[in-house]
Amino acid sequence: MASEILVLEDFLPYRLNRLADAISRDFSKIYRDRYGLNRPEWRTLATLGQYGTMTATEIGAHSAMHKTKVSRAVVALAKRGWLKREADPSDRRVEHLTLTRNGISAYRALVPLASAYGEKLLAALAPEDQAKLSEGLRALEQALSGKCNRLVSRSARDTASAAATNGAKAQAK
Repeated sequence: MASEILVLEDFLPYRLNRLADAISRDFSKIYRDRYGLNRPEWRTLATLGQYGTMTATEIGAHSAMHKTKVSRAVVALAKRGWLKREADPSDRRVEHLTLTRNGISAYRALVPLASAYGEKLLAALAPEDQAKLSEGLRALEQALSGKCNRLVSRSARDTASAAATNGAKAQAK
């Protein structure tokens, strides 16, 4: 009979979800205290900061957020003057979203704080365990990538290109 009981504390999806939620809540104190952002606003800001211009649908797919959360985050960031919305000339229902100079500035101020937070978490692991964790997460992401369109993978080249574009836009304004 014991095999008919699922021990949640040993069930990998449950453990990963709880851990991700705890980490996200803990990290949220940083961007909430500094800028008053909520999680969807942070995720939208961070995604646009990394990749440059995107649609709300792309942001939702990349960050695994529901379209209503993305929509609310876009409205909030636009009200702050951190995000610019441009309608797609071929489909007025689609908007291309880009960080403004102020949005890029906020993103750049948060990057070192996010990096330090990630490093602090990893410091709890021995270096060889850090590598194993990274490899294990990568393997799980790859195993699910064909089944879950939310696991969007972009190459380092795309990230570097977007960062260069954002930097050039910020300097041009």
